[in-house]
Amino acid sequence: MLAVSTLSVLPTKVYAHEVEVSGDVGGLIHLEPNDNPVAGKPTQVWIALTKRGGEIIPLEQCDCILEVRTKPFRLSSVPIFPTLKPTSAERYRGIPGAEVIFPHIGRYELQLSGKPKAGADFSPFVLNFEVTVATGRG
Repeated sequence: MLAVSTLSVLPTKVYAHEVEVSGDVGGLIHLEPNDNPVAGKPTQVWIALTKRGGEIIPLEQCDCILEVRTKPFRLSSVPIFPTLKPTSAERYRGIPGAEVIFPHIGRYELQLSGKPKAGADFSPFVLNFEVTVATGRG
């Protein structure tokens, strides 16, 4: 019983490499360095997009927008819209990636929305990922 009560007071950590699904599109998020973003320092974020069945959706086929906002959202908060660039990471090539500087310690929501460019075949999607920034300037 002691172990259960001890575990209940430990803070929960949101791990990167989180997978979200919207319609026929799935997204796997990763943050560098080491899935531990640091407030005030550049963090490389990439999201591997795949269609049902595992086919990769490269950024060149997607009209995508990444929005970063504090959580809980406050009207006084200004979202960040980092520029997406084709990124190659692990076994993925040309996937959406961006450099994000989280302004302070806390929780954030990263929302990637997208629709197919001409010739691409997937449904429009919205993927929401929760990220916790636990270190850096407060």
